[in-house]
Amino acid sequence: MIRRLMPFTPAALAAIWLIVTVPALAEDVKLPPTIAITAYDTGTAGFNIAVGVGKMMKDKYGTDVRVLPAGNDVARLAPLRAKRAISSAMGSGTYFAQEGVFEFGAREWGPQALQLLLSSVDCNAGSLGVAADVGVTEIRQLKGKRVGFVVGSPALNQNSLAVLAFGDLKQSDVRIVEFASYGAMWKGLINNDTDAAFGTTITGPAKEAETSPRGLVWPPLPAKDTAGWERMKKVGSFFFPQLATCGAGISPEKPIELGNYPYPIFVAYASQPEDQIYAITRAMIVNYDAYKDSAPGAGGLAANRQTRNWVVPVHPGAVKALKEAGQWSAAQEAHNTALIKRQEVLAAAWADYGKSNPPSDDKAFLEGWMKARGAALAKTNMPNGFD
Repeated sequence: MIRRLMPFTPAALAAIWLIVTVPALAEDVKLPPTIAITAYDTGTAGFNIAVGVGKMMKDKYGTDVRVLPAGNDVARLAPLRAKRAISSAMGSGTYFAQEGVFEFGAREWGPQALQLLLSSVDCNAGSLGVAADVGVTEIRQLKGKRVGFVVGSPALNQNSLAVLAFGDLKQSDVRIVEFASYGAMWKGLINNDTDAAFGTTITGPAKEAETSPRGLVWPPLPAKDTAGWERMKKVGSFFFPQLATCGAGISPEKPIELGNYPYPIFVAYASQPEDQIYAITRAMIVNYDAYKDSAPGAGGLAANRQTRNWVVPVHPGAVKALKEAGQWSAAQEAHNTALIKRQEVLAAAWADYGKSNPPSDDKAFLEGWMKARGAALAKTNMPNGFD
């Protein structure tokens, strides 16, 4: 069965079962009897999709999948790094963790060699949802309004800044209200503690906000506004325009032009065994029909709907599964190899920086790292991404 645990503490993390390696047999896929996956809070799109995938694994292979809710990117990755979970349903924080920026530029983290299994792009989109009672219909009208941030979640916060940039707004143009988790931020919107919150249009909290007394709107990001999109992609290079046809207040009859990127993105560390990641990815591919309708957005996990040549590489085990599904090309292989090389360059730069007697002050440490990171990427003719 799927076991939904309460948000975890360090003590709880220690109690999570380690992934065991005795496989359960079913067809030609061999899965461990217990798998732990982290995701955003209970009720979010990533959590719900992970639960749907987990039910499939239980039904098909007898594997118990434990979906562990966590309020931010750091909390989602901590169990993976500690080898107490095998995968995480991440978002754009995957990219920030790979690059070692924002919270991941802290001395206890650094660049993380995360690699993809499968990711979803469906009928939904990701943007700033705004309380309807504020009267905002365009992003630029958020000037002076309250925008929610989540402590320890560079993905959500940077995504919010990217959407604000579409309206030619910066962080200083709005009032930032910080919350402890994604769920708390959306509760804050409902409770009138903030006016806007970033999320996918199909997230459960957005539906709650839509039906609350405040209501919810999604100010559009028209694809024809090339200047707006140029500003947005400078802050969030991983976004692309998308016509959303599902979500809170959105339907095929009432679509909205917004932005999107793959979400959830099931990731694992590069160091995880190829055969284990292959088995999990193959199970998700061959049993797609068993979970595609389990939660909004799950349909985007189809092998033939994968985002090609994104900003984070695909794990070799997942590459093997995609090749068998006929969904891999020589161009993707070349792009993937270059991204893996990028992760190696970042890891080497981090190691060298640690040996250089970096400042003890946290802010100075991050500033020094960002300079060292930029120099290492420039030396290898790789784009910085955070100039």
